Amino acid sequence: MKKKKKPPRMPHLYRANAKKKHQLPGSLIYTGTSTERPVLVTIFDYNDADYKEKQIDKIEDCFAYDNHNTVSWINIDGLWDTDLIGKVGQGFNIHPLTMEDILSTSQRPKYEVAENCIFVVLRMLTFNDETGSVESEQVSFILTSNYVLSFQENTGDVFDHVRNRIRTAKGKIRKMGPDYLLYSLIDSIVDNYFVVLEKLSEKIESVEEALLNDPNEQCLRQLHLLHRELISVRKSVWPLRELVNGLVHSESGLITDSTERYFKDVYDHSIQVIDTIESFRDVMSGLKDMYMSVVSNRMNAVMKVLTIIATIFIPLTFIVGVYGMNFKYMPELDYKWGYASVWGVMILTFIGMLFYFKHKRWF
Repeated sequence: MKKKKKPPRMPHLYRANAKKKHQLPGSLIYTGTSTERPVLVTIFDYNDADYKEKQIDKIEDCFAYDNHNTVSWINIDGLWDTDLIGKVGQGFNIHPLTMEDILSTSQRPKYEVAENCIFVVLRMLTFNDETGSVESEQVSFILTSNYVLSFQENTGDVFDHVRNRIRTAKGKIRKMGPDYLLYSLIDSIVDNYFVVLEKLSEKIESVEEALLNDPNEQCLRQLHLLHRELISVRKSVWPLRELVNGLVHSESGLITDSTERYFKDVYDHSIQVIDTIESFRDVMSGLKDMYMSVVSNRMNAVMKVLTIIATIFIPLTFIVGVYGMNFKYMPELDYKWGYASVWGVMILTFIGMLFYFKHKRWF
């Protein structure tokens, strides 16, 4: 006999991070799980006339782009090597607390303004078609007057079209400064939120259709998983509005007036994303109510059928009970047609009750 396969466990809403317990502020401790691949450092260095793209082997080679006449995008893909990340912090003179936040991969989206840079943390959401779930990854940015540092935990991102725009000089990206580059990277993340929301919308519609056709425990489980997924997405997206608004009104001087308008467009997109998530939450709440209503209606229908059957057999049982008492002086016992008469009465009673129930529209 085959064992019944257990359904997958629901993801935890919160996990305590024991790695940073009792550690000094500014300690470089990687709290993620991706440690099975090398750290990749890629550089895009460009201006209006030309660009260079290369992957470096020694982290010290990227420090030369700190003081440069071009715009540089230095992307570090992989955070498990804390020694390498520490060298990056020292080479670019980044505050230890900022480096600590970069390695803490469960940060809330936020921005911080320092004397010479702006630190931004976002959640990059992608939809995994194989598992049918939303995957979240922390992406950190450091903006200065001539370069943008980006830190990612896993391989793969949503920045390919930004790279292509740099390579082909498409749009304004090669003509603008590092603040426009930061806008382009943030805009790519926000635009991909719409792709994720579209996939979630399809999942919600699928669950809704299943609920209408055949509500069961599997549908209820899918509802709970979707609800938790929406909570995670909302947690990743909700602070985005405050973050972008802070960048628009930043007084650091690193965000120019010409780029502020683009960040305002991202702000509008963030509002749209948040409104869509809230509408999804309302739909999910409605689906839960619909599930309970359908289950309740199904139970009521079953109870109605059982009640009608029981009600029909109550008078029949009464008649059978009366003539099953076996008293010696029951006058009907001597009738020649007594047996047939009792059957006739019971059949007429049964038919009469059916017509009565039909007239009352009870079935």
